[in-house]
Amino acid sequence: MKNQAYAIGTHGQKWGPHERGLWLQQQSIKRSYADEVLSHLQQLPAGIDKVCYGALPWNSSRYPLYALRSNDWQRERHSVLITGGVHGYETSGVQGALLFVHSQLANYLAHYNWLIAPCVSPWGYETINRWNPEANDPNRAFKPNSSVPEAALLMQYLQSLNTEFDMHLDLHETTDTDNSEFRPALAARDAVELPFWDIPDGFYLVGDSARPAKEFQAAIIASVAKVTHIAPADKDGKIIGECELTPGVITYDSGRIGLCAGFTSAKYATTTEVYPDSPRTSAEECNRAQVAAILGALAYLKKH
Repeated sequence: MKNQAYAIGTHGQKWGPHERGLWLQQQSIKRSYADEVLSHLQQLPAGIDKVCYGALPWNSSRYPLYALRSNDWQRERHSVLITGGVHGYETSGVQGALLFVHSQLANYLAHYNWLIAPCVSPWGYETINRWNPEANDPNRAFKPNSSVPEAALLMQYLQSLNTEFDMHLDLHETTDTDNSEFRPALAARDAVELPFWDIPDGFYLVGDSARPAKEFQAAIIASVAKVTHIAPADKDGKIIGECELTPGVITYDSGRIGLCAGFTSAKYATTTEVYPDSPRTSAEECNRAQVAAILGALAYLKKH
């Protein structure tokens, strides 16, 4: 994959403010955060509160940031963190989190402390984008002193809670546009050549190499397999260029590269990846797969 294939930038030169501005000019609103996300936060299960933990600086009135938090937080309970929409274009990460809230959360409120941030990147959600308006990837920005608001505001809020989470699921998708748009844009922005791989056809997980938790990951895969198909490894035994840890599971050094799933100390942490462009699935099935991933993780946590 070579960066000269992208329309913005000069081959071999990193983007500066001019190129980032040109990129921003090409973005447009394609769907409504207010209609598709905020409206679903008006009526919540009893026992959960909506908390505004900030707003995106580019349009604070349009992009308030909300988390859903247990209103009877108890220190002796296990604490669960669910994040969605860190990459705004990955729709089932957002809608799967909301589906869990409205269809399943009430069954678990008495057993765990909950914090759910269903749409971390609302500008990205509206523009169907991986990056934010400054052409930065929020899911590479969960690091100390982050300058990326989507990541920084969420980390600051969690720090204010002074809570250790036991489990963190970050809900994502891998789409065909990763190869057709977003990786070529990344190669151009950073003036690098990136390896090419086929988009996996099916669901898979990205665990943290520092805490791989094989049995935990396997429990999620088993739960999701009841709803949708699991991505097979390619001919080299890899998924998106990484060797399988177990079927349907790879790992990254999540903390080092700034992934959302890597910024807490949760013993059990993973990134889910759904493939919405598969001819074998649908948007509804992708949302249900995200819910199945959460339920599989909760079943494992209950036993351990």
